[in-house]
Amino acid sequence: MLRGAALAGLVGLTLAWGLNWPLMKFSLRELSPLYFRAVTMSGGALLLLAWFSARGRDMRLPRSAWLPVVLLALPNVLGWHLFSILGVQELASGRAAILGFTMPIWTALLAVLFFGERLTARVVIGAACAAIAIALLVAQELVALAGRPLGIVWMQIAAASWALGTILMRRTPLALSTLALTVWMMLLSSIAFWLIAPFVEPWPSWQFSAPMWAALAWGVVVNYGIAQVVWFGLARALPPTASAFSIMAVPLVGTVSAIAIVGEVPRWQDWVAALFVILAIASALLRRPASS
Repeated sequence: MLRGAALAGLVGLTLAWGLNWPLMKFSLRELSPLYFRAVTMSGGALLLLAWFSARGRDMRLPRSAWLPVVLLALPNVLGWHLFSILGVQELASGRAAILGFTMPIWTALLAVLFFGERLTARVVIGAACAAIAIALLVAQELVALAGRPLGIVWMQIAAASWALGTILMRRTPLALSTLALTVWMMLLSSIAFWLIAPFVEPWPSWQFSAPMWAALAWGVVVNYGIAQVVWFGLARALPPTASAFSIMAVPLVGTVSAIAIVGEVPRWQDWVAALFVILAIASALLRRPASS
């Protein structure tokens, strides 16, 4: 049962990340995906580094921590943010959000198969509900004339990568604050985006509309600023399946807000999938009965 600061953090995170999906889709109208990630992620990381350093926080990365931080950054930041932006490029933003937040299925499966976690009834129920949501959206994408099945593949790779990272966050002992860990994972991953982007995308013109600059500012300050600190703090404090399932409301916010931001009209499959996502949330948040 989530209470206090953890619950408040999850509510804020749900709203911020939900709005971020259609804002990403909007941004891809004027900026290619890898450069979009490079700009917003490096901007957010540098903003956090300056903010917390000015307040006396120790943001240094000890030499002994380099390898663990790199290994955590690969699935948590680089893998998730690379494949999810490719998925958003192919799919409607609300649909991409629902598919991306099937991450709990992968979290539960990886934790049980490779990390010795016990398979509980609530994990089975939550994973089954999320699996039904995936099946609905996958079936619709495959039969639609304008369907983009490749986007489904990208989003599932992204979800599996994030799931692995969530598990590793709890299992990697580091004498490093969550703030410093978050900033350094983002900095290292943003460098990777800047190095990869020129080989696969043309150099941007940097002549954007005012709404596009506002979307970039949101990406820097909110998505790669405040939200990342909140998420990684929760990921280090909560069990993997709890932190995973409890943010499943994000796709609901993304689906609804996409109507206003990018003009997407959800189909019945999206709403039914959203219903099963709500059931997955309930499986994570309901209080376990007290033992007699």
